[in-house]
Formats: sequence, structure tokens, C-alpha cells
Amino acid sequence: MNYISIHPLQLGLALLLLLGNLGLSLMLKLKLERSLGIAVARMTIQLLLVGMILEWIFALRSFIWVMVGALIMTTIASISAVNRTKRRFPGIYWHSFVSILGSAFIVTGIGLTGIIQVTPWYEPRYFFPIFGMILGNILNGISLGLDRFMEEIVTHRDKIETSLALGATRWEAIQETMRNTLRTGMIPILNTMMIAGVVSLPGMMTGQILSGTPPIEAVRYQIVIMVLIASAVAFGLTGVILLAFFRLFTPQHQLREDLLISK
Repeated sequence: MNYISIHPLQLGLALLLLLGNLGLSLMLKLKLERSLGIAVARMTIQLLLVGMILEWIFALRSFIWVMVGALIMTTIASISAVNRTKRRFPGIYWHSFVSILGSAFIVTGIGLTGIIQVTPWYEPRYFFPIFGMILGNILNGISLGLDRFMEEIVTHRDKIETSLALGATRWEAIQETMRNTLRTGMIPILNTMMIAGVVSLPGMMTGQILSGTPPIEAVRYQIVIMVLIASAVAFGLTGVILLAFFRLFTPQHQLREDLLISK
């Protein structure tokens, strides 16, 4: 496969395009210059560091280091997912970690061993790109879903507690909220799937084409990845909402709204 290498000078030229953004911010008094500068600096440093670390891990091809990297990525994703929500409850970070770890590892494992059939399944060149894409999408789904779930509980507290007082079980009282939550969390990946190939070319497919992969082969990979992502988001979102449900509703069918704390 042939690809055109991007040298540091070319990378610098690309970053110069952001001067236009800075100019617009100054001209329109948007006051985004500092945020944009920090975002660009963080992105550049983080990606360069990740690139160097991945090159090292790729060379080692060690199961232990692949798992260490995956756990670090999962921890960061689980913390980021919760940090995007407006409310917290005891154990929410642990719930996020367990849900993301379980769904990401199961779906990635199935994709690498059963579908793509990579040997060994933890081959870093395949594992990290797929695992990373799955993590990023689960993070978005869980943050949206958790935020919606807790906000609906607070907003519709009277309705929920009335249902419980009239003899409804905790599951019956929260069903509508659960459905709304799951729909909200799945919206980003569903929208991405709807427009894939029509409005935009997905990132992995574009990267493979740029690296010299035949377009039809890149399309097959992208379809597999999109299906894996959608499955992982559904599993992770369902898992974290169920854990939150059991934390906020007692076996005696009582709502523990007092556990919800605004950040």
C-alpha cells in the first residue's frame, strides 16, 4: 500500500489555517482565541504522544501492554462520560467504567476474532483503532443517556412517585424514562449511520483510502466498524442506565432522588 507521508513542515502549514479562525474570533469579538489555542495545543500534543506510544506498543506486540493501554483509555473515557453530565450519584463513575469496559471489550473481541479474524486478536495495529472508535462512541452515548435519565427523573419526579404510590413497581414507573433515555443515547450513532456515504465519508474509510486500500475493501471495513459501534453503544448505554436504575430505585420501589447531586 502506498501513501503520501506528511512531514513536520506540512503539518505546520495545516495548523496555519487556524489563523483564519483566530482572525474571525478577533474581528467578531467571539473571545474564542484562548479556547481555540488551548484546544489546538492539547490536540496536537496528545495525538503526537499517542502516536509515539502506539509505535512503541506496535513494536512490542505484548498482550500485557495492549491491555494496559486499553484500561487507561477506558478509564479516561468513563470519567469523561460522567463529567459531561449535570448531575451525579454515588457510584456513577464505577457504573460508567464497568459499562464501557464490558461493552467495548466484548464487541471489540467479537469483531476481531469472529469477523475480521485477526491473529492474535490483540494485534495492536487492529485492536487500538477499532477499540478507540468504539470507546469514543460509547462515551458520547453514555454521557447523553445518563444526563437525560437523571434530568427526566428530577423533572418527572411527581409523576414517578405518584405511580409508585398507586402500586406501580419501580420498573413500571420508570419505563417511559428508560425508553426516552435509550433513544437519546443512540441518536448520534444512528445519525452517523444514516448519512454515511451520502453526506460524508466516515473517518476510517477515508484513512484507508488515503493509505492505498481499494475503496470497496475500505467500505467493507467501514460497514463492519459501524455495526460494531452501534452494538457497543446499545450494550454500554443499556448497562449504565440499568445500573443507575438499580442505584436510584430501591427493591422496596422507592425513588432515592436525594442521591442525585448537581455538579
